Amino acid sequence: MKKIIAAVLAVLMLASLCACGVINNQGQNTPSNQTGDPGQPGNNSGNSGQSGNTNPEAAKLTGKLNIINLDDRDPSVLRGVIIKGNSVGSAEGFNGRESSLTDVRCIFELGEWIEFYPDTDATYGIRVWILKHRDDQEYYNTAKFSDLDPNFANYCDLHYPEDAETPDEWYWGNFSLHQEECEPGYYDFVFTYEGKAVATLLTRFYKVGEISAKSDAELEALMHE
Repeated sequence: MKKIIAAVLAVLMLASLCACGVINNQGQNTPSNQTGDPGQPGNNSGNSGQSGNTNPEAAKLTGKLNIINLDDRDPSVLRGVIIKGNSVGSAEGFNGRESSLTDVRCIFELGEWIEFYPDTDATYGIRVWILKHRDDQEYYNTAKFSDLDPNFANYCDLHYPEDAETPDEWYWGNFSLHQEECEPGYYDFVFTYEGKAVATLLTRFYKVGEISAKSDAELEALMHE
């Protein structure tokens, strides 16, 4: 009889130990959606694709227009561009560069009036959207542009200035980002023609007065840092 009781007690103790092991293992499991594929729900790492740049330090200025070459648009509509400002850099130096696709001014101050001089055969239909920088630049290949975009900062329509006294020397359009409405940081200039993006330019805006006192050489260094 004692042997039977001892055997029953041994079985009960073994069952209890197994149950404790299952409970402990369940308590140590990590939900799979915390550290999985960046594209899976529940993961907070990486760029969601719906907002601006998640890592501003990763953005690198080059002064180069990135041409979008797709079958449904003609990238040659924009052969080059000059971008000038009214408060940063000298007219002869930093703002005196020639039309280019690879050496375009790309640093500015908030509050500065920025002027565009495009090299194009189009006389109208070009618009520059100013949007907070996105890491996922391919988004612009198929984007539908709207002032309801959460990254929207401003836009500038470019028209040939036929009414100007010297139209070939006059800017086609200008704009400003006001410090009360926009923050310093990286922005994308997205050049669109008839509603579709044809080129983008990574730019950076500084606080009012932050770079206006710098020399042309210092500004060039900032533009390629």
